[in-house]
Amino acid sequence: MNKVSLEIIGLTYSESSTGAYVLILGDKNSQRRLPIVIGSAEAESIAVGIEKHKNGRPHTHDLFLRFAKEFGVEISEVVINRFRDGVYYAMLVCKQGDDLTMIDARPSDAIAIAVRLGCEINAYESVMEEAGIIMDDIEKPRPEAQDDVIINKGNEDTSLDMLDIEALEDLLQEAIDNEDYQRAAQIRDEINGRV
Repeated sequence: MNKVSLEIIGLTYSESSTGAYVLILGDKNSQRRLPIVIGSAEAESIAVGIEKHKNGRPHTHDLFLRFAKEFGVEISEVVINRFRDGVYYAMLVCKQGDDLTMIDARPSDAIAIAVRLGCEINAYESVMEEAGIIMDDIEKPRPEAQDDVIINKGNEDTSLDMLDIEALEDLLQEAIDNEDYQRAAQIRDEINGRV
């Protein structure tokens, strides 16, 4: 399967989900973004890994890496390999001698490990096609579209199922412009569910 090389674009607090964060991964070769909602503990661990901050006591991800090192296991890559029912799945590509093993992992845990090691973060092209947000391919909102449907701009309680495709596309562009990637992912899922 074709893989897309990703980088961490940002890690922001989710205003719509209490205690959650949105990890934004970007395709290194395009404007595609992959927003992933993660827990606060995982967000903290990723941030600590990015900043190379040393704690007095190791985080779980640090402990995992020490364990792997002690037993001669090298983690060469993280791959986000599936997106199903709104949930992302990942795997760690591990080598021990000549043996190659894939270990299932939550993307947030896998990325927390990857930032500590500096190893590659990739996603299958199929995941990017299904769940990615393409920044350049979405048209700017048209003023006349606002006449058709009343939209409570920025309101998370807007019932997406009551909006037509054109209004959803306008709302999606607004969410992307405001860098509200979690909202954009919700709108994208609504649009994809109608196709």
